Amino acid sequence: GSQGELYPDDGDPPGDRLMRLLVSACLMGLCTRYDGNANEDRGVLALAPQHVLYPVCPEQLGGLPTPRPPCEIVGERVVNRLGEDLTQAFSKGAFEALKVCRLCGCEAAVLKRNSPSCGKGMIYNGTFSGKLSAGDGVFAALLQASSIPVYGEDEIQNIE
Repeated sequence: GSQGELYPDDGDPPGDRLMRLLVSACLMGLCTRYDGNANEDRGVLALAPQHVLYPVCPEQLGGLPTPRPPCEIVGERVVNRLGEDLTQAFSKGAFEALKVCRLCGCEAAVLKRNSPSCGKGMIYNGTFSGKLSAGDGVFAALLQASSIPVYGEDEIQNIE
């Protein structure tokens, strides 16, 4: 029989609905991290057979070079380890990445945890000491304010 007969409600097997997902490019193996490396995540890449993944790096879209000095959120500003204020670049990149999300019809995002752009819930605390505090990265906050669900790479099992 056809899938329609097996699942008469909507024609799709439960938990098997194709989604368009915006994904931090570094998690897909692209060398977009501040240090010029990638954070390839096998769990994230394993989403590819079931979903359509669109890589994006808000920091690069904001005009920042790769590699670049590490950045953290300090109060309402994003600064790099040299003390330079890069808030405008982070904001521009977040809005450009949101355009990508909308152009591609993405329903959710899988973003790099702890990042000043992509972190959700916890980010580096602004002291460049490797310590975390509660907060969201610039891009993650914009997506959530735009009603786009955001998942860290350690939350992909929760994608609906």
